[in-house]
Amino acid sequence: MTSTPPASSMRASVMTGVRTLEIEDRPVPTPAAYEVLIEVAAVGVCGSDVHYYREGRIGDFVVDEPMILGHELSGRIAAVGAGVDPGRIGQRVAVEPQHPCRRCTQCMAGRYNLCPDMKFYATPPVDGAFCRYVTIDADFAHPIPDSMSDEAAALLEPLSVAVTTMRKANIAPGSSILIAGAGPIGIITAQAARAFGAARIVVSDPVESRRERALTFGATEVIDPMTVDVAALDPQVDAFVDASGAVPAVQSGILAVGPAGRVVLVGMGADNYPLPISHIQNLEITVTGVFRYTDTWPAAIHLVSSGLVDLDRLVTGRYDLEHVADALDSDTDPASLKSIVVPT
Repeated sequence: MTSTPPASSMRASVMTGVRTLEIEDRPVPTPAAYEVLIEVAAVGVCGSDVHYYREGRIGDFVVDEPMILGHELSGRIAAVGAGVDPGRIGQRVAVEPQHPCRRCTQCMAGRYNLCPDMKFYATPPVDGAFCRYVTIDADFAHPIPDSMSDEAAALLEPLSVAVTTMRKANIAPGSSILIAGAGPIGIITAQAARAFGAARIVVSDPVESRRERALTFGATEVIDPMTVDVAALDPQVDAFVDASGAVPAVQSGILAVGPAGRVVLVGMGADNYPLPISHIQNLEITVTGVFRYTDTWPAAIHLVSSGLVDLDRLVTGRYDLEHVADALDSDTDPASLKSIVVPT
């Protein structure tokens, strides 16, 4: 039998229009047979949340009805479905915020992040986690050690993006990497690169304070792309990761990659722009993208619990449900890195 949830209704911050949020009472969701009900402890603010809030869309994903934002989360299992061990109730977990079909060609090939029927938190029309309770497949609620804070557990989601990026970039001990952008993803990527053994970690960003901050999070050197020709980086790097979405950064970053190197596009930028094809072709450079993640939480949990990656130090602001709008606008402050919503 499904265990009894602690309440029948909950408060939620609901996006009802562009730059419009309202606090609503919503029913507490009931976990299906192989799901768990999570009492949310912390939710990180992601750039995608900000895009939806300010523009109402990201590419083909359009918010055309009220939706709860937020997909970087941790919490405690409050109830379980009939097919889940009730002994899990009370367990602290980090949530992998996606629900693939598990039956399509992509899922069966181990690429469930590319499932065409994916239901992903805070992606229209699926609600996210700026609320008190959510449900998720039981095996996507990953147990965390007592030593890990709720905030760090929530930020395992963006760290999972960085883990996927490191795997695609083939980062190994002794590798060199260039990262464009010293925002949250760029900083987390720099930490992941260090944890994966990169010996040279170059971070490019036009803002001096961000460059200085990158040096405290694993970068071995920083450059200002407004005054330095990134394309002429010497020696060239084994891999380039774009975490900026800026077209010039992508174009110059590719040119900084040496023979048989790899380019991983993470930042959200323009849909189309020119690339240095002859450089890519003649040096046999692999160019790929990152769309979410597959099987990354165990690795991310290890990186944090072992001390190789510090996520707590990323948190620069904390907000309750009444101030989600402030959390979403916190990126306008250059000193802001990662904001957390605590939905009490």
